[in-house]
Amino acid sequence: MRTLPYGESHLIVKVFTKEKGKLALMAKGAKKPKSQYAAICQPYAHTLLTFYMGKSMGTLSQGEMLHTFRSLREDLDMSAYAAYILELLDSSVEEKQASPNLFALVLRLLERLEAGDDPVLLRRVFEWKVTHLLGIRPQLKACANCGETNGIFSFSIKEAGFLCDRCKHTDQYRLALTDEEVRMLREWFYVRTPNIENIEVSLAMRDKLASVIDTYYDQYSGLRLKSKRFLDQWENWKPKD
Repeated sequence: MRTLPYGESHLIVKVFTKEKGKLALMAKGAKKPKSQYAAICQPYAHTLLTFYMGKSMGTLSQGEMLHTFRSLREDLDMSAYAAYILELLDSSVEEKQASPNLFALVLRLLERLEAGDDPVLLRRVFEWKVTHLLGIRPQLKACANCGETNGIFSFSIKEAGFLCDRCKHTDQYRLALTDEEVRMLREWFYVRTPNIENIEVSLAMRDKLASVIDTYYDQYSGLRLKSKRFLDQWENWKPKD
């Protein structure tokens, strides 16, 4: 996910693993030009690592590159999204908590970024799906106030979820949604990893729901990520699709 210099020639490498979750590993000599670790310590690299764990930190002993994701590092646009996804991941998970499903999700997102899928959509899907890791999961199955599962819904930041038509008076600032927008917010949260590439949404709806997610995160997450600030500025600056 990221590296930190340690001494003149070493790196501390923050990795997210399928079997052990988030770990910090010492890569001795990784900053040297001919180091065997130089390639596998690149950002976004998908690698097979061998390491042994100490009390607080592991030590890398060898590694094999599985996929470099070089194009993500070389493209400023794609790199901005990849960096944000990994920083949000880092902020969402505890140390040494394995989550094979989350590992598969992040790997798939990087693969779809590299394949040219809509990066804004991929970003928003990930933001929405990790709300449960941050402890701010919205109520998307029913009305957050009365539990009603059918009818017309709006989204309430105040109530942290959907409000049915009978309960809409509880939040005068609720966000009106169409039935399709309600369905899409649910799909973004519940979509299975292999099906992410099959999500279809108009740019207008994507951007409206992105605003919902931004407002929700601002209210509840408490996160202030450098990569998000840069990405928000980048999205506002670059030409619209």
